[in-house]
Amino acid sequence: MTAAPGDNPEVRVAHLIHGLEPGGAEALLVGLAGAAPGAGLEIAVMPLVRTIDDRYARALRDLGVPVLGLDLPTRWDPRAFGAAARRLRGWRPDILHTHLKHADLVGAVAARLTGVPQVSTLHVIEDGRTPVLRAKRRLAAAARLSTARATLTVSDAQRRWYLGAFPSADPRRVITVRNGVPDPDARRDPVAARARVRAELGCTDTDVLVVQIAVARPGKGHATLLDAMRLLRDAPERGRVMLAVAGDGPLRAGLAAGAADLGDRVRFLGHRDDVPDLLAAADIVAHPSAFEALPTALIEALAAGRPVVATEVGGIPEVVTPDTGVYVPVADPPALAAAIGDLAADPARRAALGAAARRRFTAHFAAAPWARRLSDLYTHVLHGTDTRVPSGNP
Repeated sequence: MTAAPGDNPEVRVAHLIHGLEPGGAEALLVGLAGAAPGAGLEIAVMPLVRTIDDRYARALRDLGVPVLGLDLPTRWDPRAFGAAARRLRGWRPDILHTHLKHADLVGAVAARLTGVPQVSTLHVIEDGRTPVLRAKRRLAAAARLSTARATLTVSDAQRRWYLGAFPSADPRRVITVRNGVPDPDARRDPVAARARVRAELGCTDTDVLVVQIAVARPGKGHATLLDAMRLLRDAPERGRVMLAVAGDGPLRAGLAAGAADLGDRVRFLGHRDDVPDLLAAADIVAHPSAFEALPTALIEALAAGRPVVATEVGGIPEVVTPDTGVYVPVADPPALAAAIGDLAADPARRAALGAAARRRFTAHFAAAPWARRLSDLYTHVLHGTDTRVPSGNP
């Protein structure tokens, strides 16, 4: 059922995504599921490929969200087009919302077959490092440009990149809607969580714990952060600084092996389901990435009220401001070590930055207003009105 713009409609939205294995875009859908009913949204999630790790699928079902899996062996299976169309005809959504390029391609065909309006969210800035990646990016963009009523970028930086990469895109249909995340303090006791995780990691009350949350792949700055930790190790006047790295990925084993000289100062934790608890345990969040669209980890850092040390690239400055964190140059271990060391030695400044971070999260990145912004956009799309909606962020 739909209503006119300005009302509080109930809009049925099917979210098509390549899979539901643990990942950033997938986690965002779980967060959205909790906030959707309050925004007048009824959602279902349609993963293209069969799910091996079903933790996100179970979380969605626990929230009452149907998981309409296509159960395909690969995201490039040609049966995806017909299977997606059949799922749409069965569930009968008002809107098809696609996420990432494989779903954009399949969704464009399924939307045309069923007449369901499509919108797409871009989650990453893709540099197309190889001919194959560039070809995949062009294929998905062609499908999106031909069918999607609106393309959502998660930051203004990503919007600028997209319009530059695909100049045929209509700027009026490319809209920035920044993501949000659930409030962690509404779900658990942060004081108890901090004590539990710090005990698990072997942190004393006087240790300063730095946390990085990022997939272990090129461009995320892991090696830079490890070099910074070596500099901090050799400066005992800074106190004992420890690092916990959360996230799986192709570089994880090599990074862990290369950090053996740092001993118990560095822990590689792999994928964590308790990111809010890990952030509650942290004193500083580090994110020395070379490029980003809008890192969810930093939104979660704001929610936890933790100061951030990050690079000023992509959409990061749209999350982290000078009153919530410190910027450092890309690939500069001495600068990163100095910024972390200065914060490690100044608990009062950490507290001030953390309090400002928490205020910024509440004002701009909470899940409920994010869901309402999406609901407004869907309603405008359904009624053919101007799709430009406020992003909710300065």
